[in-house]
Amino acid sequence: MTVHFVGAGPGAADLITLRAAALIGAADVVLYPGTYLDAAVLGHARDDARLVDTQHLDLDTMVAEMVAATRDGLDVVRLTSGDPSLYSAVAEQSRRLDAAGVAWDVTPGVPAYAAAAALAGRELTVPLVAQSVVLTRTQARSTAMPEGESLAAYAATGATLVLHLAITRTRELMAEVEEFYGSDCPVVVVHRASQPDELLLRGTVADIGDRVEEAGLRQAAVILVGRALARDGGESYLYDAARERTKP
Repeated sequence: MTVHFVGAGPGAADLITLRAAALIGAADVVLYPGTYLDAAVLGHARDDARLVDTQHLDLDTMVAEMVAATRDGLDVVRLTSGDPSLYSAVAEQSRRLDAAGVAWDVTPGVPAYAAAAALAGRELTVPLVAQSVVLTRTQARSTAMPEGESLAAYAATGATLVLHLAITRTRELMAEVEEFYGSDCPVVVVHRASQPDELLLRGTVADIGDRVEEAGLRQAAVILVGRALARDGGESYLYDAARERTKP
């Protein structure tokens, strides 16, 4: 039997892939992150599937659930919020599954930052403004950041920043990036993108901290920072009318 790590997307039940829906529907056991997931996503599961909320479980307990289920001949889906390639703990879970001799695979999902950009109606890479996106987080009550991965180092590039797991430090972080982006640089904060209680805040490096605190946001939010959010800039050479094209 197999453990399927499945990206549950940003939360909405209809923002998962067809493959994800099929795997959830076929699973005997579904582990899900109750803190971040809209319960409607679990509507894809069978009525007789065992549902396990992992928000209060430690890593070893979660893996023990998965290993025990596979040894009972059951198929398991381990849902992750967004896409499993970002902050999903797939690395440490899969290492333990390998040690236990349990097969596993990964199905991608819609990442939270993409849903946030969509809600804001913004492209994160605008020609002549920003052609790179930095996906990162900051350290608070979390694992230490690797040496060299400072927010200042990324901000110095001028790329569009996507800050995960950072909402409680918004004011502090904006002070850190202000010298690189300027106080008037656009910032977008999206809380629970695509879910019924989604919230979009627009502001600048100077005032977004006030807006976040006024809204009382403490978790499940993504912060987007960068000049690309203003939509001003150049136009893509790919679609330039003057570009030579091979006619069919």
